[in-house]
Amino acid sequence: MRATIDKAGRLVIPKQLRDHLGLRPGEVEVTADGAALRVEPFADESLDDVEGRLVIPASGVQINDDVVRTLRDAGQR
Repeated sequence: MRATIDKAGRLVIPKQLRDHLGLRPGEVEVTADGAALRVEPFADESLDDVEGRLVIPASGVQINDDVVRTLRDAGQR
């Protein structure tokens, strides 16, 4: 899936990918991951107690190589 970075450095994440990953307007965490960028929504400030351990609740979105490949191929048609 292709996207463009404008002169101001803004990158628009395609709607299909935003919807699939559950990304919403607002702040996100952006980090370098080798030659790639990792974009993650900020975690909710609530914690769950799981077997005596405090954990950040999962977003429920699961992504694997097949999902990425499908999304990438859909953007090239």
